[in-house]
Amino acid sequence: MGPVILAFALAVVAWLLVVGDLVRRHRPAWHWYLTGYPAAAWRVVFTWRRVALLNDLAVSRLPARTLVGHLLVKGDPVRPVAPRISFPRATRMGLSVVVRLHAGQTPATYMQAADALVHAWKVHAVRVTSPERGLVLLTATATDPLERPGLASAPAELLSALIGALETGGAWVMNLRLVPHWLIAGATRSGKSTLLARLITQLAPQPVALVGIDCKGGMELGLFTDRLSALATCRREAVAVLTALVVDMQDRMNACRTAGVRSIWELPDKLRPVPVVVLVDEIAELYLSDGTRQSKAEAEQCSTLLLRLAQLGAALGLHLVVAGQRVGSDLGPGVTALRAQLGGRICHRVNDPGTAEMTLGDLNKDAVTVAQAITAQERGVAVCTGPDGGWARARSHLTPTDEAVATARKHSGMTPELPAIERALVALEGDGK
Repeated sequence: MGPVILAFALAVVAWLLVVGDLVRRHRPAWHWYLTGYPAAAWRVVFTWRRVALLNDLAVSRLPARTLVGHLLVKGDPVRPVAPRISFPRATRMGLSVVVRLHAGQTPATYMQAADALVHAWKVHAVRVTSPERGLVLLTATATDPLERPGLASAPAELLSALIGALETGGAWVMNLRLVPHWLIAGATRSGKSTLLARLITQLAPQPVALVGIDCKGGMELGLFTDRLSALATCRREAVAVLTALVVDMQDRMNACRTAGVRSIWELPDKLRPVPVVVLVDEIAELYLSDGTRQSKAEAEQCSTLLLRLAQLGAALGLHLVVAGQRVGSDLGPGVTALRAQLGGRICHRVNDPGTAEMTLGDLNKDAVTVAQAITAQERGVAVCTGPDGGWARARSHLTPTDEAVATARKHSGMTPELPAIERALVALEGDGK
């Protein structure tokens, strides 16, 4: 019977391993709840005191028997006391722990100890937040949720685009009604162009006008000409397009003032002008000049016109999505002023810390550090801001170029006409001749 029982036990173990591997690959959340979470929760509970002591999270408490001041009457040791924590609560792909701070402690100390918690708990990452005064929430993720993100879903809404998935497993949505203007930074092959393609495919079926400014000869946005109401491929054309948009913006102001409303969204449907989304690929091409008088004048015009659209366009249905490999004050003082008006921020992998600082530094210093840690292998991964003022890691859904072009061509019949821009480009061609 001995060999039979041993063979049966080995067969059961092999079956459990095969089933466990299938569950891990096809139902990772189930695998985490059944095997990963119990082990991780045990590590959190039994390593917390030692981790707190080694990372200065514990506070020394004096013995009960003392005289006036800190004079001890007995030789009892001063014992460090670790902060109290809640029992780890399981999440979909991780766990969370609530820590009650000692008097005088701040969340900054726990942020510095985040790496130590990652190694002690054997998890992918630990996020430190403070939901209320006196408490710190430690959110641990077991594995990188963006390595193989699922296809998230979101309700269809005008000027809202489903970009990808957040590290929490939720949908990454770019809602231009909620956050009207966006800045996207990313080095070559970081996923920036893929994100723009995804945005166009999401906006193409909607009743909105898409205007492209691609001063690299239209190599990127020129692929979607069928769905673009206008495309500027050089800075002279960009000045003409932006000037026409500013004139159109003034007309929209007059319409709102006549109707006694403060935005086009309060106008009746018949009177409401079509929303316009301006996509700018490579902002540096608009701001840098070759030193000639004409080049400097065009750069200053672009800077002024973009800033006016960013300052006044939100309520008038004019939205900016500005992208660039390098975003810094060296491009000119107008870049910093424009950056302040672009409330939405997305930072892919960048080649210099200054661009990450320019994109996210005025919102959250921790987000800058996380953005700089994105590797070349993590294409499409970015740090993005949320409507609540916080930030999160996210990954855009991969949209192949041929698919994006086919979507733009499919919805070409929905391309609104913008006569003011068309007249401006025609006049520019006439001047060139």
